[in-house]
Amino acid sequence: MTGVNEIRSAFLDYFAQNGHEIVASSPLVPRNDPTLMFTNAGMVQFKNVFTGQEQRGYKRATTSQKCVRAGGKHNDLDNVGYTARHHTFFEML
Repeated sequence: MTGVNEIRSAFLDYFAQNGHEIVASSPLVPRNDPTLMFTNAGMVQFKNVFTGQEQRGYKRATTSQKCVRAGGKHNDLDNVGYTARHHTFFEML
């Protein structure tokens, strides 16, 4: 069975080989964003880029973002413990 480290590396390596900048996971508690208690998606660290408030030195990025979902639109709390695939912490590729 392929492990999580191999899957993560294969994902990041594929995009790096195709011109994407590998960006480190941002913190689980977002800095300077009072609208979120936790990082709940891979795009959170790019929010200011999407809104035009920030520019970065690359046009393409890939990341393995640590996320917590404990409520809201994509809430998995009700299914945690009942299925083998529902968790509150995960890495979004």
